[in-house]
Amino acid sequence: MKNCIAISNRQNRLPLTDNIKQHIKLAVCETLKYEGIDFPCDVSVSIVSKDEIRTLNSSHRKIDKETDVLSFPMYERVDSTFVPNGRTLLGDIVICAEVAAKQARELEHSVPEEIAFLCIHSTLHLLGYDHVKSVEDEEDMCTRQKEIKERMGIK
Repeated sequence: MKNCIAISNRQNRLPLTDNIKQHIKLAVCETLKYEGIDFPCDVSVSIVSKDEIRTLNSSHRKIDKETDVLSFPMYERVDSTFVPNGRTLLGDIVICAEVAAKQARELEHSVPEEIAFLCIHSTLHLLGYDHVKSVEDEEDMCTRQKEIKERMGIK
């Protein structure tokens, strides 16, 4: 299976290194693998500025402040399963570089690890998980994130 993870850099505060790109690709692919997605998927990952993520957050969620990551799913589950038709466009992940770097410092791990975590979190959203719905959904999502991070060998 060949997934396509398209990465774009729309900010100038954090260099988008090969190490960060590798962490992004591994996080998305490892999450898909963990979830048993066995058909080719396309995911777009954009690294953006505080201004851009604030604008997106305001227009899509009506929350006028920056956030670390936003998910824009483009594929819906049918009865808790996916019904692929060739390549499947799962959706877009938008990560704020400055917020991710700040969180990495606060949590005392690397920026690539923080961005990988945000990709795991967001890919789960693309797959239909939503920690906002209920405490049970939040706990389920946290468990999945932890297990995927362990598989990747990150904190």
